Amino acid sequence: MKSKQRKHGHSSGAFMDVDFEKKKQHFFQREITTMKKILALAAVAALTAGVSAYAANPFSDVTPDDWAFQAVSDLSVQGVVEGYPDGSFKGERNMTRYELAQIIARLMAKEDQLNAEQQATLDKLAGEYADELANLGVRVANLEKKVGNISWSGDARMQYQHNLDGAKDHADSWNGRMRINVQGQVNDEVAVNGRFVTNMYFKNAEDDDGNTTMDRINAKWTPNDATYVTIGRQGVALDVTGTFWDEDGVFDGVAAGWDNGKFGVEAGYGRFKDAGNASGWSSYDKTEAWYGKLTGHIADAADVSAFYLKNAQKQDVGDAKGENASVWGAGLSYGIGDFTIDGDYVKTQKTPSGDAALWTAGLTYGEVDTDKVGSWSLGAHYVKADKDSMYLGNTALDMGDQLDFASDTNVKFWVAKLGVAVQKNVELDAYYNFAAKADTGADPDDTWGIELNYAF
Repeated sequence: MKSKQRKHGHSSGAFMDVDFEKKKQHFFQREITTMKKILALAAVAALTAGVSAYAANPFSDVTPDDWAFQAVSDLSVQGVVEGYPDGSFKGERNMTRYELAQIIARLMAKEDQLNAEQQATLDKLAGEYADELANLGVRVANLEKKVGNISWSGDARMQYQHNLDGAKDHADSWNGRMRINVQGQVNDEVAVNGRFVTNMYFKNAEDDDGNTTMDRINAKWTPNDATYVTIGRQGVALDVTGTFWDEDGVFDGVAAGWDNGKFGVEAGYGRFKDAGNASGWSSYDKTEAWYGKLTGHIADAADVSAFYLKNAQKQDVGDAKGENASVWGAGLSYGIGDFTIDGDYVKTQKTPSGDAALWTAGLTYGEVDTDKVGSWSLGAHYVKADKDSMYLGNTALDMGDQLDFASDTNVKFWVAKLGVAVQKNVELDAYYNFAAKADTGADPDDTWGIELNYAF
């Protein structure tokens, strides 16, 4: 510290003492403020987790008569605060930075229970105590992904496919894909979302343009935990299995919904740009439609849903000219122990060839959790698709080659799939589509593929 000029007979040391006292007071005030922030966040995490109002006394020196008894008890039950080996809490003493870092680390494990403002405070605290957290072995992953109010995530895939080129010919492919998700938190209720995607075809160089595009950009308003409105380019999920419309398909429009965890409703209007067989319209990439969807959640065992989609454009071809195609469907996913049963029935009406049905049903054992290395799943599904059943449909599932035949004939086939978490955030998947039968023409040959999926 630079020495100060003598003034009114005081030495420079006197000024240094005054300055030191100010800094010390500032330091302790900052630490007190930090402690208040941490304890406030901890209380929120405990309360939102639904702790019992009659939690047992966890510490020998905290009694029911103490003003903080309930808060300390709740936080102890949630594992946010811990006492000393002798069973005491020692609430009268100041916390060390190391002890505060421990509380921050436990809060980081519960960050999904915090709102945007509380999350922002936690991020600041994690940055301030980054060294202590590092010594605890805590990687501040979310903080590392954030710049201001912007957060990043993504996934990558390496895939080999034994595809169809016609009914019997094959055109194998080896490709890679990377998707980068970005979210900008505008305020507590509004976020803007985007997704960059790059596809590379390692074997078929003629298909590889090396371009990176943004296939998602939307704004989402969530005034409360149950209500949402999304406008822009987004993904929507219609059926349970995604066989008819997978949420990776492009939907440009507005969607609004409400879901309280037991019952949900969603409606939207826009352009289903990835409609798979919309050649009945002169501008098939502008296939406008509205949809409505109902969902029900039965405990933790089952999800049921039903949807209705109505095309807003008149068809231009065949006997269906002047008609508006429509689709309705219902689906179920039901868990029984380690088994999951799921399926969908979808009916497309007023297609050029008449009404057409699509249905699938399957059974899966196990579940892949990329946080648990070695977890796995194995399942099989049966799919039956009438001609034109994918008239307004689109799927990103690995059964597109067989479903493509539904534009010309009725087709049915089996799908088997295996998934394994080989490392943290790394999943190995394999699929096999077989025993396909077509009502007219040659039966489609088998297809299969294997892929590594990475999440980050």
